[in-house]
Amino acid sequence: MKRGRVSIQGMPYVPGVVQGALRRGQAAAAPGSIAVYSPADRAPPPWAAAGIIVVEGAPFSHAMIRLRAACVPIVFIDQAQAAQLPEGAEVVLDGTRGLVSDELDSATASDVPPVPEPAGPVMLADGVAVQLLASVSSVSAAQAAVSCGAGGIGLVRSEFLLPPAGQVPDETFYRAVIEEICAAAAPLPVTLRLLDVARDKMPPWLPPIAASDDALGLHGVRLYAEDPVRRVLHAQLAALDAIDTHYTLRVLTASLAQHEEMRFWVEYVRERLARPLAVGAMAETPAAVLDMHHWFDTADFVAIGCNDLMQYLFGADRDRPALRAYLDPYAPALFRFLRGAADRSAGCLQRVQLCGLLAQLPGILPVLIGLGYRVFSVDAQLVPYLAQALHRLTLADATALGTQVCAAADSREVVATLGLDLLGSAHI
Repeated sequence: MKRGRVSIQGMPYVPGVVQGALRRGQAAAAPGSIAVYSPADRAPPPWAAAGIIVVEGAPFSHAMIRLRAACVPIVFIDQAQAAQLPEGAEVVLDGTRGLVSDELDSATASDVPPVPEPAGPVMLADGVAVQLLASVSSVSAAQAAVSCGAGGIGLVRSEFLLPPAGQVPDETFYRAVIEEICAAAAPLPVTLRLLDVARDKMPPWLPPIAASDDALGLHGVRLYAEDPVRRVLHAQLAALDAIDTHYTLRVLTASLAQHEEMRFWVEYVRERLARPLAVGAMAETPAAVLDMHHWFDTADFVAIGCNDLMQYLFGADRDRPALRAYLDPYAPALFRFLRGAADRSAGCLQRVQLCGLLAQLPGILPVLIGLGYRVFSVDAQLVPYLAQALHRLTLADATALGTQVCAAADSREVVATLGLDLLGSAHI
């Protein structure tokens, strides 16, 4: 095969470097293959592949975020780029830089950075502490958080903890699986997000609910008054009371929009917990984040859900690939919005954690640190890569970078400021 025939710049999604043969369809799941996977084909995700090339996916969708749990390098490309990939060709997939190439000498093994000491902060070059927590959906992901050096479990997505055969989860189920996650994550502290179902992550035990099939419909706490959601919520709270007290646990309420709503549900949770746990509130809409500085009168901590925040801020459904260009993670307006929220919450930012994909994309974490944020919940496998970048960063440099990005006219200028080679690729 002629060298150099395949050279594609895509969007980095999950770091790492692997080599393998390009496979599509059922063959894409073969161990050792580089899967060319299109979510539009409705095929099962190629979990066993050594690396994945996603064609025309929606990076901020729940389906793609769950695909990151495969813990293999992933790159996003468009349909025109996919047409350049010959079936069976041997290629190198570089998820760190977003490259697909048949220059096989360019890289043959993943260069994984050193793993930080788990349960502790990551230090910037000038000694400023940053917390890199892990977002998990399973016991194996909790184990990975420890092995990757996470400072804690910042988010257990409890809607993905499912009993077999579509059964409605009860207290016994939740007690067992939450305790198993805590044991797997030990000695890390664990934050469990209470049930957060939405139209693209409806569990099999939940029958169809009117107005839940839209991004602006019923989800999160808006469903807590509905059965069987309420019964499952109560089962989670009862299970939290029964968990062994030597584990460090926090609980997070989901998808809150208003101060009154936040106060009601935080107090509701506290009243039903016999054991004293820190109770947090998740802000996922522009209204919630704008009002976040008032929430500390009730909530012990606040988590900003950046994936949903971006879809509401930009008015673009995160699950629709055709709208992916509108969910632009390099848009300066997004950082100006987050800077305003940080400024209003000055003095409480150690009680704010940013969740979601945003901080994990190339070049963005230093900007968020420059805006004042210090706590992040990310995929466990990203922790060593992010920590390595932070070790070389000073707070002065991060602050200057944040100022430059917020002053930029458009995302092209932001990408150039960050020194990224993403233009002409599927970077949004």
